Amino acid sequence: MLLNPHKHDRHYHDETSRQIMRKTIEFFENKGLRRIKEDDHERVWYADFLDFVGREQIFAKLMTPSSYADGAKDMRWDTWRICEFNEILGFYGLGYWYTWQVSMLGLGPIWISDNEVIKQQTAGLLRDGHIFAFGLSEKEHGADIYSSEMTLYPQEDGTYRARGRKYYIGNANKAGLVSTFGKIDGTDDYVFFVVSPQHDNYECVKNVCNSQNYVAEYALHDYPITDTEILSRGRDAWDASLNTINICKYNLGWASIGICTHAFYEAIDHASKRRLFDSYVTDFPHIRQLFVDAYVRLMSMKLFALRAADYMRAASNEDRRYLLYNPMVKMKVTTQGEMVIDHLWDVIAAKGFEKDMFFEMAARDIRALPKLEGTVHVNMALIIKFMGNYFFKPGEFPDIAQRDEPADDEFLFDQGPTKGLGNIRFHDYRTTYAGVDLPNVKVFKKQIRYLKSLLAVARPSRDQAKDIDFLLNLGELFTLVVYGQLIIENAKIYSLGDEVLDQIFDVMVRDFSRYALQLYGKPITSKRQQLLLRRMIRRPVVDTARFDKVWTEHVSTLHGAYTMNEEPVSKPKSSVADVA
Repeated sequence: MLLNPHKHDRHYHDETSRQIMRKTIEFFENKGLRRIKEDDHERVWYADFLDFVGREQIFAKLMTPSSYADGAKDMRWDTWRICEFNEILGFYGLGYWYTWQVSMLGLGPIWISDNEVIKQQTAGLLRDGHIFAFGLSEKEHGADIYSSEMTLYPQEDGTYRARGRKYYIGNANKAGLVSTFGKIDGTDDYVFFVVSPQHDNYECVKNVCNSQNYVAEYALHDYPITDTEILSRGRDAWDASLNTINICKYNLGWASIGICTHAFYEAIDHASKRRLFDSYVTDFPHIRQLFVDAYVRLMSMKLFALRAADYMRAASNEDRRYLLYNPMVKMKVTTQGEMVIDHLWDVIAAKGFEKDMFFEMAARDIRALPKLEGTVHVNMALIIKFMGNYFFKPGEFPDIAQRDEPADDEFLFDQGPTKGLGNIRFHDYRTTYAGVDLPNVKVFKKQIRYLKSLLAVARPSRDQAKDIDFLLNLGELFTLVVYGQLIIENAKIYSLGDEVLDQIFDVMVRDFSRYALQLYGKPITSKRQQLLLRRMIRRPVVDTARFDKVWTEHVSTLHGAYTMNEEPVSKPKSSVADVA
């Protein structure tokens, strides 16, 4: 299940996909860890990486729908292989993943639009190796896009002049096109349009972050816009902004998976070789517990994210379950990633600060992912909207198999209106859980029953519903149920051993108890709610033989499985990098 670049023998349906992943791994391994760390510390713009992906047309192959491929073979928007590429970039460094992620965001409003001229231009720019940017947020308003001040001013000749600023916009220094969100003066209409950073009326003000990434503030000074540059207006523009985020925020979970996997290899190699008090560090029981917990959390992250991708690929106007699973990959998987790094850091301690370790970069960057594309709080507020239908109004759906076929995910660019979330139904979680007869899954099912009872007979009052902290903790309990459901579904697909699955639920029982205790301690929690919450607080079933098997057969075997090349293997084929 875990990525190992030295043994990357995964099955791909076509040679193009295999070559994309193999060549990307080779680029980073040839560059070497020392160069990656030096570029990160010196904030060097990743021109060598962009030269590589442009030369190999990797972004073009992965992010061009086949209808705009101009006959090129194996160009498509295929979520399966996009997940793979996300994971590889996260494994080597968040900066490389970031330029890919914000390019995808910038492309979203373009591919969603009906503007064929810009679509054809975009396909050409991708083939030429360009990156893209997504101009949505503003300095004074952040993610509050209702309050956007970027404005198109109509002119007498039927054209427009764009005035305003955008803030925290990745790639806006070098993008081929920047998809920009704003309003049309004198109307209530939202609008999406494209601009070029090479235009004289476009000002790249500064990099607002002290990092290798270029996260720009840019300003438009009476930038001329015609109907040719307009992607969408009114409700369509609003929907394009949210549907683009629906597509792309899912990637953040995969970046976390990649970061955690690399950090895990480093941590277990260090701990397995280090002797303290006449014992190897990995002989201490509490160290083994930290490693096992980190391992099963990481496995859970990947199982859930892979299964969520199946539902994204199977989505339609009649099946929008992905709108629950997708924000959970963004919110739940990324926060689990923080916990994995915390567990590993507790093991390697001061080693995690050393400048030549990948871990030093991982410990910093893992914190960013829960805070991008909407905070955890914003995504939790969305997730809670599905709680009633999930528990009390299940729907009927055909089984969704693993969706790894080489095909365009066309529905992602035709998601339609972003309203109507209250009408979305989900398949019955009880059926999934009933198919598993493991000790800790049984405990977890009891916890679920008490949560459902709380929602039925002691549901939040109006005052509690206004208390964001109360709802966040309640939402954490709900997301654990959904998380466990998709993990069980994918454990069957990937033939996960019972010992690993039950150890996963050992952790989940403890997590559920922790959130129940936090909710129990809230001043606003009622007596009836307290009674039910106390019954949710459970101890997992302890099984020493199971734990030892997970440690021996799954965790300790990762010692020595992967170490990144320290020095360059060959001279990188790149232009001279400039400082961001």
